[in-house]
Amino acid sequence: MAINKLHDEFHTLDMSLGWEVPAGYPSGIQQKILSGSLDEENRKGSRTRLLRFLPGVYTTKPFVHEYWEEVFLVSGDLTVGNDEQGKGGESFQPFTYACRPPGAFHGPFLSEKGCILLEMHYFDPV
Repeated sequence: MAINKLHDEFHTLDMSLGWEVPAGYPSGIQQKILSGSLDEENRKGSRTRLLRFLPGVYTTKPFVHEYWEEVFLVSGDLTVGNDEQGKGGESFQPFTYACRPPGAFHGPFLSEKGCILLEMHYFDPV
């Protein structure tokens, strides 16, 4: 199975452009796709993205999806497991990492001061 990413050497990212709110996320969470694409309906592809939480933003329900997800907290703070009012959970600082298999429930999430995550999503090869 071919990987759907282009050869892309080091270059400076414009961190002020290209951000969008992913479907189903609150407006204070934005993604910037770095490479690839993920076709969830046909269960193929891969993508690398930055995910940015603005300060004080939180989600209220756990997430679950059918692809692998690797997440690296680049900057800021991230709390995992808060309640629907954004209270509680376990707080993490930069340079922490998670790897989640398909079907793993995770979250909800909160960032008090804002954060940037580097995420890689992919399906198992057929």
